[in-house]
Amino acid sequence: MSPSKSPSNHIPVMLEEVMAALAVQAGGRYVDCTVGGGGHALEILERSYPGGQLLGIDADPDAIKAAQKKLEGHKHSTLLVNDNFVNLQTTCIKYDFFPVHGILFDLGLSSLQLNGSGRGFSFQNDAPLDMRFNPGQGITAADIINTSSEAELARLIQNYGEESRSRQIASLIVRERPVTSTLHLARIVEKAVGPRTTRIHPATKTFQALRIAVNLELENLEVALKQAIELLGFDGRLVVLSYHSLEDRIVKRFMQREARGCICPPATPVCVCGHKPRLKLIRRHVITPAEDEVRANPRSRSAKLRIAQRLFEKDDCVDTEELETLWAETKARAWKRPALLRKLEMVFAMA
Repeated sequence: MSPSKSPSNHIPVMLEEVMAALAVQAGGRYVDCTVGGGGHALEILERSYPGGQLLGIDADPDAIKAAQKKLEGHKHSTLLVNDNFVNLQTTCIKYDFFPVHGILFDLGLSSLQLNGSGRGFSFQNDAPLDMRFNPGQGITAADIINTSSEAELARLIQNYGEESRSRQIASLIVRERPVTSTLHLARIVEKAVGPRTTRIHPATKTFQALRIAVNLELENLEVALKQAIELLGFDGRLVVLSYHSLEDRIVKRFMQREARGCICPPATPVCVCGHKPRLKLIRRHVITPAEDEVRANPRSRSAKLRIAQRLFEKDDCVDTEELETLWAETKARAWKRPALLRKLEMVFAMA
């Protein structure tokens, strides 16, 4: 019998859809790149019991502490690492955690960050304009707000927040500086944009833009997705939950590109890139939460789920007669037996 589930107020988004997307199986090895409060991680461990293993990564040290508490019943099957997923490959190699059956990116903010971090992710409560996932990393949102030029602020809010009134907002911010608190910034944005006309607060896009800029979220996502492919074993699943169009666009384009063969420009008469498909799209269209979930958990309303499966070409990893045998075993799914994992790791190291 598996360890019992621990109670929690945290509601993981699209839980059943994510578990189906990962194709969680007993004895599998999985990486949760944004472990957060541990909601998805706990379910992965429950469903991969017995023998399942989970590597949980999060840039936020408070999230790691919360996950440790949440996953206490599975502590012998869990490794939690306080790091940014931009270092995904380095982390997996360091802890000898590859190849894996599935990798999950849940790119949303956790309830802990929104409600209790005190780092200014939300404008529901007054807090310093920090917005760093890890308090030890570089610049804060206040640094950006109070030192950037008006033109730089307008570009940032437009590009990362997709805010049509970015210039009005930037202009008023510069006139009101110094700006040091979330409620102060929210009032400035509301004044620049005008009264709320929808259920979405006028400051939402500006706060999104600042958080993305502070944490280099889009740049780090592109790097981490490339690393994830190299860590997936045969038929391994790559699963990404995104919450705004900028993230989803990166994920969509990446998966589509890696599911194609030739990626030469259309005008190229003969393929010179040599690119081979490394992913298969499990669903060509994005998956969104059901209406019942959105009613029960309004934060899930903007979630978008995309799934891809790792493909291997025989020539990618077979050079000797011994590896020919390993390839046959791998393709027959025998690699999922622990006795073969070490041999397969040698194949990955040679790739």
